[in-house]
Amino acid sequence: MKRAFPQQGEVWLFALDPTRGAEIQKTRPCVIVSPDVLNARLKTVIIVPMTSGGFEAPFRLEVCFQGRDGLLLPDQMRAVDRARGIKNLGKIDGTALSALLAILREMFGK
Repeated sequence: MKRAFPQQGEVWLFALDPTRGAEIQKTRPCVIVSPDVLNARLKTVIIVPMTSGGFEAPFRLEVCFQGRDGLLLPDQMRAVDRARGIKNLGKIDGTALSALLAILREMFGK
């Protein structure tokens, strides 16, 4: 049975273009960070992009997903229309999701 909405912690391939300036570009895996209560009711989701080629910086989290090392980029978090989602790639582990949500709380002052 297919769910009607993406869930927090899932990794989806999203088409992020068009972008402007320093916004992260192209089609890439992104972690859904918006709570399920919003995901079920809105046509947008809040995502944190993943990259395998970025650079370490404050608030960026190292992660391994499907055997590939990379970074989660909460400094590039944004809301996107669910229609930009191409396919579900899986889910990050609970430890990584908890660490990511803790970083977001710290970024926004709890």
